[in-house]
Amino acid sequence: MNSNIDAIKRRFGIIGFDPSLEHAIDVAMQVAVTDLSVLITGESGVGKESFPKIIHAYSPRKTKTYIAVNCGAIPEGTIDSELFGHEKGAFTGAVESRKGYFEEASGGTLFLDEVADLPLATQVRLLRVLESGEYMRVGSSKVLKTDVRVVAATNVNIADRIKKGKFREDLYYRLNSVPIRVPALRERKNDIYPLFIKFASDFSDKYHFPTISLTEEAQKLLSNYRWPGNVRQLKNVTEQISLIEKDRTIDAEKLKPYLNDPVGSNLPMLVQSENEIQDNMHRELIFKVIAELQREVQNLKNQLSQFSNLENHEFNQLPTTINSAVAISDSKYKIVHTEKMSKNTTFDDSELVEDADFSMENTEKQAILRALQRHEGNRKLAANELKISERTLYRKIKEYEIHI
Repeated sequence: MNSNIDAIKRRFGIIGFDPSLEHAIDVAMQVAVTDLSVLITGESGVGKESFPKIIHAYSPRKTKTYIAVNCGAIPEGTIDSELFGHEKGAFTGAVESRKGYFEEASGGTLFLDEVADLPLATQVRLLRVLESGEYMRVGSSKVLKTDVRVVAATNVNIADRIKKGKFREDLYYRLNSVPIRVPALRERKNDIYPLFIKFASDFSDKYHFPTISLTEEAQKLLSNYRWPGNVRQLKNVTEQISLIEKDRTIDAEKLKPYLNDPVGSNLPMLVQSENEIQDNMHRELIFKVIAELQREVQNLKNQLSQFSNLENHEFNQLPTTINSAVAISDSKYKIVHTEKMSKNTTFDDSELVEDADFSMENTEKQAILRALQRHEGNRKLAANELKISERTLYRKIKEYEIHI
């Protein structure tokens, strides 16, 4: 069985040897061959999204469709249409009939992430599908059938939601046929440093920087920290250090500023406020833009420096002027002179001037625009690249009036 678990970890990029983690993988593998509904629980950032993929990949449905839906990112007014489809004219803007995810994924697996955020009316529809496989499109009275394996996940305490009347108890028991709990990172301390090493190596390859390493004291500090944001937070911290620190050997003193509670590691976990969470998201986007600008500036400098190495006959074949509006990606850095180039022309870093608004808001907007452009307007893929939720991306698009 251990060899099977190791194979799964390699396939899905799961790092760690803690027994609680391997138990969760083992349960996912065993339940995969059935059609039972599965509820995956665990704190935000622990990697719950890997487990529905494991279940689908090792199930008889593996050749069929797998769809992952972030229920918390879809506005309440359109969630029923997204899940169950709608008929033409069912509501303003419904210019044609549309299949929902339950219809698209029929025969396969549907992963409902943040399922606790579903509105009560949608929960009633979901319960009916789970019990009978029946549903109706929005605006239709025709009963349709679907054959979908449902895997759900949540990072909240559903028992509390039930007490507050925000989640149906019968739906909870229907979803929770087989529970899988993914352990928090602080519960598997021996996996923390290996994860750091993997992330550090990945970012070294991605940004073409030397790999960072930790001193022995820094390793202890890393392992004793509570990691309220779990694996996601560890990955973000590793990326920040990889980009910012010039000295590639990180001691405990250099590591402390990157941790919210590096000293009182045994104190109760600090809960981030909404503003702190947003600030972390802002920093993530800014770090990505900084890294891209660094690479692009270096590429431009390398290209211009080649001019001075050309032979005379090669040089004469070049254009006689350099356009003054040489752009570095989407930023507004420019080369400020347009004079004729001569063989003795040299490139000076001082010729690069900042003509851009590098406020947090503008940096965020540019990062979002570029991610959306790279993925041709696909908001889900853009959100994944930016490492923010689809809900946050929707809000930012509206806030910055972004049109793609």
